[in-house]
Amino acid sequence: MQISRIRLWLLALVAALTVGAAQLAVPTVVFAQDQAATKASAEPIDYAAWDKDAATAEDVIAAARASSKAMEDMRARIVVWRTRFEAGKTINAAQIETLKAQIAGLGAYPADGTAEAPEIAERRRQLNETLVRQQAPGLAAVEAFSRADGIIRQIDTLIRERQADALLKLLPSPMNPLNWPSGAAVLTQGTKTLWAEVDTSWKNPARRAELRDNLPIIAILVVLAGLLLWRGPGFMERLAMRLEKRATLRGRTLVAALISLGQVILPVAGMILLVGAIFLSGITGPRLEALLKALPLAAISLFVARWLGSWLFSDDQRIAGIRLTDRPAEARFHATAIGFVLGIEEFRSAFTTEVRPPLSQAAQAVWLAPVVCAVAVFLFRLGLLLRRQSLEAGQSREDVLFRQRMVLVIGSACALVAVVAPLLAVIGYVAAANALIWPAVHSLGLIGFLILAQRFLTDVYVIVTKSGDEGREALIPVLIGFLLALASLPVFALTWGARSSDLSEVWTRFQAGVDLGGTRIAPMAMVTLLIIFALGYMVTRILQGALRTSLLPRTKLDKGAQNAAVAGLGYLGLILSGLAAVTAAGINLSGLAIVAGALSVGVGLGLQNIVQNFVSGVILLVERPITEGDTIEVSGKTGVVKAISVRSTRISTGDQAEVIVPNAQFISGMVTNFTRENLKSKLVVPVTVGYGADTRVVESVLREIVEAQPLVVLKPSPSVHLTGFTQTGMTFEVGAILSDLNFKPAVLSEVNHQIVERFRALGIELPHDRLASATELDERAAAVVVPEAPQAADAAPVKKADINNVPDDDVDPDRR
Repeated sequence: MQISRIRLWLLALVAALTVGAAQLAVPTVVFAQDQAATKASAEPIDYAAWDKDAATAEDVIAAARASSKAMEDMRARIVVWRTRFEAGKTINAAQIETLKAQIAGLGAYPADGTAEAPEIAERRRQLNETLVRQQAPGLAAVEAFSRADGIIRQIDTLIRERQADALLKLLPSPMNPLNWPSGAAVLTQGTKTLWAEVDTSWKNPARRAELRDNLPIIAILVVLAGLLLWRGPGFMERLAMRLEKRATLRGRTLVAALISLGQVILPVAGMILLVGAIFLSGITGPRLEALLKALPLAAISLFVARWLGSWLFSDDQRIAGIRLTDRPAEARFHATAIGFVLGIEEFRSAFTTEVRPPLSQAAQAVWLAPVVCAVAVFLFRLGLLLRRQSLEAGQSREDVLFRQRMVLVIGSACALVAVVAPLLAVIGYVAAANALIWPAVHSLGLIGFLILAQRFLTDVYVIVTKSGDEGREALIPVLIGFLLALASLPVFALTWGARSSDLSEVWTRFQAGVDLGGTRIAPMAMVTLLIIFALGYMVTRILQGALRTSLLPRTKLDKGAQNAAVAGLGYLGLILSGLAAVTAAGINLSGLAIVAGALSVGVGLGLQNIVQNFVSGVILLVERPITEGDTIEVSGKTGVVKAISVRSTRISTGDQAEVIVPNAQFISGMVTNFTRENLKSKLVVPVTVGYGADTRVVESVLREIVEAQPLVVLKPSPSVHLTGFTQTGMTFEVGAILSDLNFKPAVLSEVNHQIVERFRALGIELPHDRLASATELDERAAAVVVPEAPQAADAAPVKKADINNVPDDDVDPDRR
């Protein structure tokens, strides 16, 4: 399993390098144009030459007869001019700013017809004339830039229209049997041409002599080619198995790399040697040379497709790029078949390119349509396999993974392209079919490369961080995949027919930036802004750390004031860093007034609570009605303040929980701070005793108990009061001041314990005992039924004394 995973790393490295090479190849024309334009921008602008080139370009565009290649060449020249004009916009920029400042220093024009001092008026006139002269080159560059940009847009529009016309061109249908002889004639004529080339070369004595001289080398190359093509991969695998038993873990990595690289490199190298041997024979002609040059490309298509299929659809689900639990072998077969047909297309293109005269429209349709239909069959089946796997995964789990959804989309797109492209080819839109099917195949291969590259870099991250398999679900691997996809966008664009000039134009527009509220924000300005802000933020954090650990501890400020000072310094540093970054980036804040106004509306509507809490947090840090360590009560929650931030305050309650309270509640609500001035707190103990107890004795006992507590303050002295009478007994209230609020629960518990112990020792009845006896009396009274006395004369009246004869122990005191 370890060897297979290491093989995947190295295979994906090859894929990543391939994608990187393609990515580097994409902007080659862009960079070349930029370098030429930069070199030209350093020279003085010759507006006469520009007018001549611009007039010529406008005439060519109006005629619309030049070839697309001539249009591209002319466009490249106009791009150089446009870059020079872009640089010319800032000519004399420093002098212009200085002159504007000088004019502003003279003050505004006098109002209400008041005459200006002659020397001031003369100076203002001189400065304005100088300003006009300094602005003239920049204004000319702006006008020329607009003209050049318009010409470039017209050329791009014309070329795109030609491309669209070529794609929508209707050729004779290849399904018409009348067109088949034209295709057969191309094959017959091509075969005769190849035979004639070989026959002519063979009859040439010089060519035969060259063949005899090179025969040993040719034989060696043919033998090596055969070994590399047929025996190379198996030989490398056997060699790897031998070395694997002796090599260390790191050595096994190298062996696995050789195995995976050999699956592609060795067969392609063998094909190159075979082609080289044929060239050395001296019997090749122009037509055969074109075919031989296509063989290495065809080999690359075949073996790379097989390599991709073997790793994307591996039977080992742990290393497979796309996990197919159903028919992975069939998916590998279709991937290899697509590569084989792609190689046939390379060979066909080379065979028909050198045909003279060029192919007729009927012959083109007959030669192109069969290859499109062949690759569509395998692409359609592969798309169905991808769709089936994604749907099955989605049915087994409610949360379908993003990768599964993407596989579903890719599979659906493959199946759709495989249906539409053959239909277009059969109808006669062969160019449109080619423009659809082959970019789809190349994009599918590029997606496979990206999957393996992301898998390889993820494995590298897991090894470096030693995070194990859980590291694959971290943020860094996701970002790696995003960056790979972003870097591959130009490759996808070129695959689907974009021109290199289109990419250079996109890059130019990107460098120019976007217009936001009348202010143009360029990418380099944003990079400058981020760098300056990051530096300011780092300096602010350093100053905060020094203030917190070195300076403030030596002052008499309490901890809350120190935290407020540190927080204030942090906000001040962020504001200054933002202003410095915006200034260094050259962004005009006045132009963003409209955008700021729109944002303020959004803040007022959607962020109202956040802003309210933020302002409340600033007030708390400045006024400091509460500080860290205070015991407070807010919104029914009592606890100790642990931290005060600009949005909320953390309070630790007694049950080991933390409550996050928005700061607005401290400003708009009622807050009780038990330790604002000191840690003292009042202790109140309610006590209830039975009616039979001596109140003076109870008062004395309670006073002795509370005064004996070590944390009770004796000045003022504790108080004991008889506060009232209830159904169950007499109530007393013990009041005392504690020196430390944090020990209030412990003191209360100790006082209650001692009350129970002393009362029991003295025989003072506790309230729950008295309550029980009263309840029993109520139950007995409710059970007694007293009949009403008759109104007869001989009836004896009930005397009040009879009731009074009830024993005192059975009468509720409240009923006496």
